[in-house]
Amino acid sequence: MLPNVVVGGGIVGLTVAKALQELDPGRATVVVEKEQEVAVHQSGHNSGVIHSGLYYQPGSLKARLAMQGARDLVAYCTEHAIPFDVPGKLVVATRENELVKLDDLLTRGRQNSVPLRRAGLDEVAEREPALRVLGALVVESTGRVDYRKVAAALADEVLARGGTIRCGERVQSVTSASGEVRLHTANDVIVAHRVAVCAGLHSDRLARASGIDPGVKILPFRGEYSELVPERAGLVRGLVYPVPDPDLPFLGVHLTRGLDGVVHVGPNAVPALAREGYSWRAFSARDLADTLGYPGSWRLASRYGRVGIHEVTRSLIGRSLLNAAREMLPELSAKDLRRSMSGVRAQAVARDGRLVDDFLFRRAGAVLHVLNAPSPAATACLPIGRHIAGQLLSSDTAG
Repeated sequence: MLPNVVVGGGIVGLTVAKALQELDPGRATVVVEKEQEVAVHQSGHNSGVIHSGLYYQPGSLKARLAMQGARDLVAYCTEHAIPFDVPGKLVVATRENELVKLDDLLTRGRQNSVPLRRAGLDEVAEREPALRVLGALVVESTGRVDYRKVAAALADEVLARGGTIRCGERVQSVTSASGEVRLHTANDVIVAHRVAVCAGLHSDRLARASGIDPGVKILPFRGEYSELVPERAGLVRGLVYPVPDPDLPFLGVHLTRGLDGVVHVGPNAVPALAREGYSWRAFSARDLADTLGYPGSWRLASRYGRVGIHEVTRSLIGRSLLNAAREMLPELSAKDLRRSMSGVRAQAVARDGRLVDDFLFRRAGAVLHVLNAPSPAATACLPIGRHIAGQLLSSDTAG
C-alpha cells in the first residue's frame, strides 16, 4: 500500500502528518524534509507568541482557525509537558490619533470573538510600570511557547505512530500518473498515494516544477530583532504591541518577553536577498533575480516604497528601531539594546502586487500545494493540519 507523503518538516507539515495518521490510520505516513532536521526555518525563527486572532479579517480562514488553534495548542502543550504560559498582552496607543484605531481594533476583536477589553492607565502602570501610553487593550488569550519544542514533540509523535521522517532529501518535483504520485529527489523517486506539499519558502517553486501555476510568487521578508541586555530586561514584564497601522501589512515594533526571560524588540521587515537570508550577508543570485523579475515585486514596491525605505533604514541604523521602541518605553537607551535573532517570512504576492493575506492552497488531483501559510500558522498549526489533511483525503482521484 502506497504511503501518504508530506513534503516539508516545518510545524505545518508535521501537523499535517499527524492528522493524516489520525484520519487515515491504515496507511503509512512519510515526511520528506530537505534540511538535516525539522523546524529549521520559519517554525524555528519566530517570536514564540501564541496569537489570539485579534487582527485578522472577520470571516477569514485565519480568523476562524486562530482561536481554535490557540486552544488546541495549549491543550497539546499541556498533554506533552511543553512549557508555555498565557499572560495576555497589551496593545497600546502612544499618540492621540491612535486612540480611534484602538477602538477600531476593539471592535474587530469582538467580531472575531477574541477575549479583550480596554485597560485603564492605572492597570497599564501595574502591568508594565516603564510604559508611557495614552490607552491600551488587554488581550487575555495571548500566550508564549517555544515552537521548536512543539515541532520536536510533533516529530516524536509522528515517529511513535509508525511514521517516517526522511531528512536531508530535497524534493525537486511532484508528478501524478496512473493513480500514483511520484516525488522526484536528487537521488530517488518516492511513490505515494497522496501528497501534501508544505514547502514554505519554496512552495511556489515546487508547484511550478510540478506543473502547477501557483498564481503567486514567494517574496522573502526578513524580520530582525534586537533584545534588551540582561540587566535591563526588567523594563518589560510581558508582551506589549503598538496599535498596528491598518494600511500596512506588518504589526510594527513590539516588545516580547519570552519564557526564557529574554525581551525581544522588533521586528523590522526588510526584503531578504535570499529565500533563506537571515542576514544582509546571505545572498542568492537566483532568489534575487526571481524577486526583481516579478511584476508583483515592483507593484508592491510602488505601493509600500516609502515604508520599505524606512524599514531598510531601521535595519541598517539601529537608532531607528530604538526610536520606535521609545515611543512606548521612553527610558530605553541605545546601550540597553543588542542584536538578536532574525527570521524570514514567506510572503505570497500576486502579480498585481497584492499581499496574499490568508491561507492559499492549490489542488491537483491527489496533490495539495500549500502556497501561503502566514501568521498565525504556528499558533493554528493543529487545526490547519487537520484542515489540509481533510482536504487531501477528500480526493477521490487518487488510486
